[in-house]
Amino acid sequence: MKTIQEPGQDSVVPGRKPVLELLDAAPGRVDTVFLQKGARGPEISQIVEICKAARVRFRLVERAELERLFPGNTQGVAARVREADYADLATLLRAGRQAPLPVILALDQVQDPGNVGALARTLYALGGAGLLVPKDRTAFLGGAAAKASAGALARLPVAREVNLARALDQALDQGWEVCATVADPGAGSLYAAPLRTPLVLVLGNEEKGVRPGVLKRATLRVTIPLARPFDSLNVAQAGAMVLGEFARRLTARGSAS
Repeated sequence: MKTIQEPGQDSVVPGRKPVLELLDAAPGRVDTVFLQKGARGPEISQIVEICKAARVRFRLVERAELERLFPGNTQGVAARVREADYADLATLLRAGRQAPLPVILALDQVQDPGNVGALARTLYALGGAGLLVPKDRTAFLGGAAAKASAGALARLPVAREVNLARALDQALDQGWEVCATVADPGAGSLYAAPLRTPLVLVLGNEEKGVRPGVLKRATLRVTIPLARPFDSLNVAQAGAMVLGEFARRLTARGSAS
Protein backbone atom coordinates (compact mmCIF):
# COMPACT_ATOMS: atom_id res chain seq x y z
CA MET A 1 0.00 0.00 0.00
CA LYS A 2 1.26 3.46 -0.86
CA THR A 3 2.20 5.61 2.11
CA ILE A 4 0.94 9.15 1.52
CA GLN A 5 3.27 11.59 3.20
CA GLU A 6 4.65 13.97 0.61
CA PRO A 7 2.79 16.91 -0.91
CA GLY A 8 1.62 16.61 -4.50
CA GLN A 9 -1.95 16.62 -5.71
CA ASP A 10 -2.86 15.95 -2.08
CA SER A 11 -1.82 19.54 -1.26
CA VAL A 12 -4.46 21.00 -3.59
CA VAL A 13 -8.12 21.67 -2.74
CA PRO A 14 -10.24 22.00 -5.92
CA GLY A 15 -13.75 23.40 -6.22
CA ARG A 16 -15.56 26.61 -5.28
CA LYS A 17 -17.34 25.43 -2.12
CA PRO A 18 -14.34 23.50 -0.69
CA VAL A 19 -12.04 26.49 -1.24
CA LEU A 20 -14.56 28.84 0.39
CA GLU A 21 -14.87 26.49 3.39
CA LEU A 22 -11.09 26.32 3.71
CA LEU A 23 -10.66 30.10 3.48
CA ASP A 24 -13.39 30.58 6.07
CA ALA A 25 -11.97 28.00 8.50
CA ALA A 26 -8.23 28.46 8.14
CA PRO A 27 -6.98 31.11 5.70
CA GLY A 28 -3.52 30.77 7.24
CA ARG A 29 -3.23 27.27 5.77
CA VAL A 30 -3.73 28.54 2.22
CA ASP A 31 -0.56 29.25 0.27
CA THR A 32 -2.13 30.38 -3.02
CA VAL A 33 -5.57 30.40 -4.62
CA PHE A 34 -5.60 29.84 -8.39
CA LEU A 35 -8.56 31.27 -10.31
CA GLN A 36 -9.21 30.43 -13.93
CA LYS A 37 -9.33 33.52 -16.12
CA GLY A 38 -12.91 34.32 -17.07
CA ALA A 39 -14.46 32.39 -14.17
CA ARG A 40 -17.54 34.19 -12.87
CA GLY A 41 -20.15 33.85 -10.17
CA PRO A 42 -20.93 34.87 -6.57
CA GLU A 43 -18.61 32.22 -5.09
CA ILE A 44 -15.69 33.47 -7.17
CA SER A 45 -16.37 37.01 -5.95
CA GLN A 46 -16.50 35.78 -2.34
CA ILE A 47 -13.20 33.95 -2.75
CA VAL A 48 -11.50 37.06 -4.09
CA GLU A 49 -12.94 39.22 -1.29
CA ILE A 50 -11.80 36.80 1.43
CA CYS A 51 -8.35 36.50 -0.11
CA LYS A 52 -7.96 40.27 -0.12
CA ALA A 53 -9.25 40.65 3.45
CA ALA A 54 -7.09 37.81 4.81
CA ARG A 55 -4.10 38.73 2.64
CA VAL A 56 -4.06 35.34 0.97
CA ARG A 57 -2.21 35.33 -2.34
CA PHE A 58 -4.36 34.60 -5.42
CA ARG A 59 -3.54 34.33 -9.09
CA LEU A 60 -5.51 34.42 -12.33
CA VAL A 61 -4.33 31.56 -14.55
CA GLU A 62 -5.19 29.92 -17.84
CA ARG A 63 -7.26 26.74 -17.77
CA ALA A 64 -4.25 24.67 -18.88
CA GLU A 65 -2.24 25.78 -15.84
CA LEU A 66 -5.12 24.97 -13.51
CA GLU A 67 -5.41 21.51 -15.08
CA ARG A 68 -1.71 20.90 -14.52
CA LEU A 69 -2.20 21.81 -10.87
CA PHE A 70 -5.20 19.48 -10.53
CA PRO A 71 -6.20 17.30 -13.51
CA GLY A 72 -9.87 17.07 -12.63
CA ASN A 73 -12.96 19.20 -12.18
CA THR A 74 -11.98 22.39 -10.35
CA GLN A 75 -14.97 24.62 -11.21
CA GLY A 76 -12.38 27.22 -12.12
CA VAL A 77 -10.69 27.45 -8.72
CA ALA A 78 -8.15 25.53 -6.66
CA ALA A 79 -6.19 26.31 -3.51
CA ARG A 80 -2.70 25.08 -2.70
CA VAL A 81 -2.54 24.37 1.03
CA ARG A 82 0.07 23.70 3.65
CA GLU A 83 -0.14 20.61 5.82
CA ALA A 84 -2.18 21.01 9.00
CA ASP A 85 -0.63 22.72 12.00
CA TYR A 86 -0.16 20.38 14.95
CA ALA A 87 -1.22 20.76 18.56
CA ASP A 88 0.70 19.78 21.66
CA LEU A 89 -0.56 16.45 23.01
CA ALA A 90 -0.55 17.60 26.63
CA THR A 91 -2.67 20.60 25.67
CA LEU A 92 -5.06 18.41 23.71
CA LEU A 93 -5.49 16.02 26.64
CA ARG A 94 -6.14 18.89 29.02
CA ALA A 95 -8.55 20.84 26.83
CA GLY A 96 -10.24 17.73 25.42
CA ARG A 97 -12.02 17.05 28.70
CA GLN A 98 -14.16 20.14 28.09
CA ALA A 99 -15.33 19.15 24.60
CA PRO A 100 -19.05 18.40 24.11
CA LEU A 101 -17.97 14.86 23.24
CA PRO A 102 -14.74 14.28 25.23
CA VAL A 103 -13.33 11.81 22.72
CA ILE A 104 -9.96 12.02 20.95
CA LEU A 105 -9.79 10.01 17.75
CA ALA A 106 -6.42 8.21 17.38
CA LEU A 107 -5.71 6.97 13.86
CA ASP A 108 -3.17 4.15 13.77
CA GLN A 109 -1.56 4.45 10.33
CA VAL A 110 -4.75 5.35 8.47
CA GLN A 111 -3.29 6.20 5.08
CA ASP A 112 -6.15 7.42 2.92
CA PRO A 113 -6.55 11.21 3.28
CA GLY A 114 -10.20 10.89 2.26
CA ASN A 115 -10.82 8.62 5.25
CA VAL A 116 -9.04 11.03 7.59
CA GLY A 117 -11.05 13.96 6.25
CA ALA A 118 -14.35 12.12 6.56
CA LEU A 119 -13.54 11.07 10.13
CA ALA A 120 -12.56 14.62 11.04
CA ARG A 121 -15.88 15.86 9.64
CA THR A 122 -17.86 13.37 11.76
CA LEU A 123 -15.78 14.03 14.87
CA TYR A 124 -16.16 17.80 14.61
CA ALA A 125 -19.91 17.62 13.95
CA LEU A 126 -20.46 15.45 17.03
CA GLY A 127 -18.39 17.70 19.30
CA GLY A 128 -15.22 15.58 19.52
CA ALA A 129 -12.03 16.85 21.13
CA GLY A 130 -9.46 16.32 18.37
CA LEU A 131 -7.25 13.93 16.43
CA LEU A 132 -4.11 12.02 17.36
CA VAL A 133 -1.95 10.61 14.55
CA PRO A 134 1.51 9.01 14.32
CA LYS A 135 4.26 10.89 12.51
CA ASP A 136 5.09 8.13 10.03
CA ARG A 137 2.98 6.00 7.69
CA THR A 138 -0.09 8.18 7.95
CA ALA A 139 -2.07 10.23 5.45
CA PHE A 140 -0.73 13.62 4.38
CA LEU A 141 -3.11 16.14 5.93
CA GLY A 142 -3.16 18.43 2.96
CA GLY A 143 -5.65 19.22 0.24
CA ALA A 144 -7.37 15.85 -0.19
CA ALA A 145 -7.95 15.46 3.56
CA ALA A 146 -9.05 19.09 3.88
CA LYS A 147 -11.56 18.74 1.05
CA ALA A 148 -13.04 15.51 2.47
CA SER A 149 -13.38 17.16 5.89
CA ALA A 150 -15.41 20.11 4.51
CA GLY A 151 -13.40 22.51 6.67
CA ALA A 152 -13.57 20.43 9.87
CA LEU A 153 -9.89 19.46 9.76
CA ALA A 154 -8.92 23.12 10.06
CA ARG A 155 -11.13 23.54 13.14
CA LEU A 156 -9.98 20.46 15.09
CA PRO A 157 -6.73 20.28 17.06
CA VAL A 158 -4.46 17.56 15.66
CA ALA A 159 -1.57 16.12 17.70
CA ARG A 160 1.15 14.22 15.83
CA GLU A 161 3.42 11.95 17.87
CA VAL A 162 6.44 9.87 16.89
CA ASN A 163 5.23 6.87 18.92
CA LEU A 164 1.46 6.38 19.12
CA ALA A 165 1.70 3.70 21.83
CA ARG A 166 3.64 6.05 24.11
CA ALA A 167 1.14 8.81 23.39
CA LEU A 168 -1.63 6.48 24.58
CA ASP A 169 0.40 5.76 27.72
CA GLN A 170 0.43 9.51 28.37
CA ALA A 171 -3.35 9.63 27.93
CA LEU A 172 -3.80 6.70 30.32
CA ASP A 173 -1.58 8.38 32.91
CA GLN A 174 -3.86 11.43 32.76
CA GLY A 175 -7.03 9.43 33.37
CA TRP A 176 -8.22 8.85 29.82
CA GLU A 177 -9.74 5.53 28.80
CA VAL A 178 -8.46 3.94 25.57
CA CYS A 179 -10.96 2.08 23.38
CA ALA A 180 -9.83 0.20 20.25
CA THR A 181 -12.14 -0.98 17.48
CA VAL A 182 -11.36 -4.48 16.22
CA ALA A 183 -12.89 -6.93 13.78
CA ASP A 184 -12.77 -9.76 16.34
CA PRO A 185 -16.22 -11.28 17.01
CA GLY A 186 -14.94 -12.21 20.47
CA ALA A 187 -14.57 -8.56 21.44
CA GLY A 188 -17.38 -6.75 23.23
CA SER A 189 -20.27 -5.47 21.15
CA LEU A 190 -20.20 -1.71 20.59
CA TYR A 191 -23.83 -1.49 21.71
CA ALA A 192 -23.23 -3.25 25.04
CA ALA A 193 -19.79 -1.86 25.90
CA PRO A 194 -19.48 0.54 28.85
CA LEU A 195 -18.80 4.15 27.92
CA ARG A 196 -16.41 6.03 30.17
CA THR A 197 -15.10 9.44 29.23
CA PRO A 198 -12.75 11.12 28.59
CA LEU A 199 -11.82 8.52 26.02
CA VAL A 200 -9.34 7.96 23.21
CA LEU A 201 -10.92 5.97 20.38
CA VAL A 202 -8.36 4.07 18.29
CA LEU A 203 -9.06 3.15 14.68
CA GLY A 204 -6.61 1.04 12.71
CA ASN A 205 -5.06 0.91 9.27
CA GLU A 206 -7.41 0.21 6.34
CA GLU A 207 -5.95 -3.29 5.78
CA LYS A 208 -4.11 -4.35 8.93
CA GLY A 209 -6.21 -2.77 11.65
CA VAL A 210 -4.74 -1.65 14.98
CA ARG A 211 -1.12 -2.72 15.52
CA PRO A 212 -0.47 -5.12 18.45
CA GLY A 213 1.72 -2.66 20.35
CA VAL A 214 -1.00 -0.02 20.17
CA LEU A 215 -3.76 -2.51 20.95
CA LYS A 216 -2.03 -3.46 24.21
CA ARG A 217 -2.82 0.02 25.56
CA ALA A 218 -6.58 -0.41 25.10
CA THR A 219 -8.62 -0.63 28.29
CA LEU A 220 -11.61 -1.62 26.15
CA ARG A 221 -11.98 -3.40 22.80
CA VAL A 222 -15.20 -3.20 20.82
CA THR A 223 -16.48 -4.61 17.57
CA ILE A 224 -19.46 -3.57 15.45
CA PRO A 225 -21.83 -6.54 15.25
CA LEU A 226 -22.99 -7.15 11.67
CA ALA A 227 -26.39 -8.63 10.87
CA ARG A 228 -25.13 -10.22 7.65
CA PRO A 229 -21.86 -11.94 6.69
CA PHE A 230 -19.58 -9.20 5.46
CA ASP A 231 -15.84 -8.76 5.19
CA SER A 232 -15.47 -5.41 6.97
CA LEU A 233 -16.55 -1.79 7.03
CA ASN A 234 -14.54 1.10 5.66
CA VAL A 235 -12.60 2.78 8.49
CA ALA A 236 -14.49 6.04 8.00
CA GLN A 237 -17.84 4.22 8.13
CA ALA A 238 -16.83 2.25 11.22
CA GLY A 239 -15.55 5.37 12.95
CA ALA A 240 -18.77 7.25 12.20
CA MET A 241 -20.85 4.42 13.69
CA VAL A 242 -18.77 4.22 16.87
CA LEU A 243 -18.65 7.99 17.37
CA GLY A 244 -22.38 8.24 16.71
CA GLU A 245 -23.14 5.57 19.30
CA PHE A 246 -20.92 7.27 21.88
CA ALA A 247 -22.56 10.65 21.20
CA ARG A 248 -26.03 9.12 21.47
CA ARG A 249 -25.27 7.50 24.81
CA LEU A 250 -23.63 10.62 26.19
CA THR A 251 -26.69 12.66 25.22
CA ALA A 252 -29.02 10.09 26.78
CA ARG A 253 -26.96 10.10 29.96
CA GLY A 254 -27.19 13.89 30.15
CA SER A 255 -30.97 13.82 29.59
CA ALA A 256 -31.43 11.27 32.35
CA SER A 257 -29.46 13.24 34.96
